[in-house]
Amino acid sequence: MTSTAVTAQEAEVVHRQLGREPRGLLGVAHRCACGLPDVVETAPRLPDGSPFPTLYYLTCPRAAAAVSRLEGAGVMREMTARLADDPELAAAYARAHQDYLARRDAYEPLVGHPSAGGMPERVKCLHVLVAHSLAAGPGVNPFGDEALAALEDWGRGGPCVSVAPVILAAPDDSREGSR
Repeated sequence: MTSTAVTAQEAEVVHRQLGREPRGLLGVAHRCACGLPDVVETAPRLPDGSPFPTLYYLTCPRAAAAVSRLEGAGVMREMTARLADDPELAAAYARAHQDYLARRDAYEPLVGHPSAGGMPERVKCLHVLVAHSLAAGPGVNPFGDEALAALEDWGRGGPCVSVAPVILAAPDDSREGSR
């Protein structure tokens, strides 16, 4: 999926979701089933000039909480261990890393090409991997896809934050069972 420019209303929704002003906001990369942004693109360098390697940022508090529960259950350790035992999985994860870097570097290459989410050697942050899967679509990030398959649809219960007077956009249905 290609991100869309952020409207003032969407920026306000993201502010409500995060409980703070979003930093380096570039675009909406994915929307949940309720129509609100759940993944945004952030600049590789924040307004103060500091590098920020996390291009895709999961903003929906319901999604973030669900991913945190997976992390707490030890899923990241298991995924990292599988990298050593499964060369095909390791190669797919390395390709996901290259995809992530290419998308981020299209905005601004960061010195040393710092990783996001622990890619490609380990799984450090499922939030980043899930956000990458939602933004890029299925088949790009194997661990992001796995984590998504383990999660319930966080948008099913309606908006995660108050949306008045925000006008909802049509949900992104580029991913089967859009979240």
